[in-house]
Amino acid sequence: MKRFFILTILSALFLISCKKDAVDGESTKAFQESINDMTSSLPTLQQIKFNEALYILKTFGVEADGDLAELKALAQLLDGKKVPEIFAMADQVAQKNGIAWASNAPPSLGEMNIFQNITPSERDPNDIVATSIQINIQAASIDSIVGAKAMMVIPRLLDASGNRVEFDKAALETIMTISSQGEKLLTSKNLMQSNSFKGFYVKFESLPKDKIIDDKIDIKITVKTSKKVLEMTKMGVPINGKALLNPVVTEESTEITDPNAINPDDSENPDAPKVLGDPKNTVVNFLSSLNSQNLKGAYSQAENPNWGSYDSFSNPNSGFGAVKKVEVKSVDTKANANNTASVNATYTVTDKNGNTTDLDVSYGLKATDNGWKITSYKINSSQKK
Repeated sequence: MKRFFILTILSALFLISCKKDAVDGESTKAFQESINDMTSSLPTLQQIKFNEALYILKTFGVEADGDLAELKALAQLLDGKKVPEIFAMADQVAQKNGIAWASNAPPSLGEMNIFQNITPSERDPNDIVATSIQINIQAASIDSIVGAKAMMVIPRLLDASGNRVEFDKAALETIMTISSQGEKLLTSKNLMQSNSFKGFYVKFESLPKDKIIDDKIDIKITVKTSKKVLEMTKMGVPINGKALLNPVVTEESTEITDPNAINPDDSENPDAPKVLGDPKNTVVNFLSSLNSQNLKGAYSQAENPNWGSYDSFSNPNSGFGAVKKVEVKSVDTKANANNTASVNATYTVTDKNGNTTDLDVSYGLKATDNGWKITSYKINSSQKK
C-alpha cells in the first residue's frame, strides 16, 4: 500500500514536470497544448489577463488572413516565449495601436479564447444590437501655419432609430480603411470597448499626396460584433493637403506625360476613348455634394435632361433639395467603353423629414471635355427603413 502511494505521488510529480512553461509553436496542436499548460499554472485573474494578451497579439500583432492563418502566425511569433514575455509583447502592441489595455490592469475584454472554444456565459459583452455606424471626423494637431496636421475618426454604433447604443466591457474588433478613388492607402485596427471609443488618430503625413484626388479621401469603418459585421463608408472627406506626404522626387530626368492630354491621332477620331479617369469618381463627388447639401456642386456633375433646370433639380419637394444626408455603402464601375460608362451605387438617403431609404441606383455617364457627366439615373431597388 505504501509502495502504491509513493508511485502515485511520483506519477503526479512527473505529470506536473511535463507541463510546458513556454510556447511550442511547432504546430497548431502543440501551440494550443502549450498555451493550455501555461494558462493552468496561473491564478484565476492572471488566466483571464493571459487570454486577453493572446487575443491582443492574435488580432493586432500578426498579419494574416483568416483565423487559422492568424493562429499559425501567432504560434511562430510566440515560439519559446514564456508568460512574462507574452504580457510584455501584448503591452507593446496595445500601446502601438492605441488600445486601452494593459497587462497589469483588471480584466476588461470579457471571456477571450483565441482557439474559439469559449464556454457560453450568461451574457456575451460582444453581443451588441446595432444597425448602423456613424462616422465623426474631428481636426487634430492644428498648426498655426499649416493648419490641421491630423484628424480623429470616431465611429459610433447606432440602433434602428439612429440613437447611440450604450455598452461597455466589450472587445469589438474595429477596422478603419482609408482609400482614394478606390486605391487603398491605409488600414488600422483597434478595439471598441464602449461607445465612448476614442477612435483613430490619422496623421496626414502618413497619406501620400500623389495618390489623393482633390484632397479628399474615403473612410470605411468595419465593426465586428459576436453576431454580425457592420460597415459604413464616408465618401469625399476633405483633408488638409498642405500636411500630406509629398512624393519623393529623384534627380533622374524623366519625361512626364499628361494622362489627360489628347493624342494627336485621337483628334482625327472623335470616337476615340477620352482619358478621364474612373467614371465612379463623378458619382462619388455627386453623392458627397448631396450629403453636404451642396446642390450646385451635385448639379455640376450631371448633364441629365431628365433632371431639367437647377431649380427643378434642387426643388425641396420633388427634387434633390429634400435630401438631408447620404451614407454611401458602395460605388462600382460596371462598364466603361466608347466614352460611355455605367456605375452602380448603393447608399442610404435620409430626407429632411427624417425618413430613411436604402437605394440601389445605376448611373449612366458620358465623357465630355469637362470630365465624366451623369446622363441617366435609374433606381434598381428602394427600401424604406
